[in-house]
Amino acid sequence: MIFRSAKASDPLASEITPHSVYLNRRQFMGQTAALALAAAASDASALVARDKPADMGPQWLREQIAAAKSAPAGDDAPAPYSSITNYNNFYEFGYDKDDPARYAGKMKADPWSVRIEGECEVKGTYALEDLLKGIDLEERIYRLRCVEAWSMVIPWIGFSLSDLIKRCKPLSSAKYVEFISLADKDQMPGVRSAFSTIDWPYREGLRMDEAMHPLTMLAVGLYGEVLPNQNGAPIRLVVPWKYGFKSAKSIVAIRFSEQMPKTTWSQIAPQEYGFYANVNPAVDHPRWSQASERRLPSGLFSPNRIDTRLFNGYDEVASLYSGMDVRRFY
Repeated sequence: MIFRSAKASDPLASEITPHSVYLNRRQFMGQTAALALAAAASDASALVARDKPADMGPQWLREQIAAAKSAPAGDDAPAPYSSITNYNNFYEFGYDKDDPARYAGKMKADPWSVRIEGECEVKGTYALEDLLKGIDLEERIYRLRCVEAWSMVIPWIGFSLSDLIKRCKPLSSAKYVEFISLADKDQMPGVRSAFSTIDWPYREGLRMDEAMHPLTMLAVGLYGEVLPNQNGAPIRLVVPWKYGFKSAKSIVAIRFSEQMPKTTWSQIAPQEYGFYANVNPAVDHPRWSQASERRLPSGLFSPNRIDTRLFNGYDEVASLYSGMDVRRFY
């Protein structure tokens, strides 16, 4: 069963497209796609990856998500399904925003397993289905803020990371949690590219108290559907008060450690991307302002710019950084 949880800091219901509107829109998109297929059959796999979620994921997970009962929402969302699934940073599949939707469809996300390693009592490699046994899934509507100064609102389906951490029984020496993403040259053109500047696999990490915060979640779905490959299937991290690059996708390992892990972007450009990466309008990126953001969807004549809020508006996490200089520890 999937439960809907609500918090004061959640986006307004009016920011999310209702599922009925989404389905009607997708019916129209499907008709349009059919015409395109008639003219360009060679692009069929890319179109399926972009616009057809119904048959994705293992049967057991589809059935679990299909049983969800969503709360009613408003009708003026800035993040329709097409925006969420066609505008992504997932560099394992390329650097353009539409590369993940174009190339991720062929990635094999079932069966899937996750390794539990490091400073914990319960270690091993576990099938995704086993990881989800006994855990209640929730629908959570979170704002996503990219470090590139764009944002969107996404209805994720998942569970608190703390639920899994408790099962792993971390040792008192475990101060951090590291997340390692899939890096498969056969399935991911960005990984095998000779022009990539990333030392694969992609790595991210959180301080233990950040990982245990109830807002931090592992997502396996969005918009009432199984998580699409381009959004980090079959399981990804979501940390709504941090810039999006902190939320590791397609996780294959979770490691508990005593030392702060070396994360991908903080290693590539530490002067631009810190370990904490908390959303902060007062701390500009060296090459652009973070004071405002472009809320998607937007266009040339409707830029939809809004003010950025500290911690992306999730003020309940402020106590995690009490006494810290959040400008220095960015």
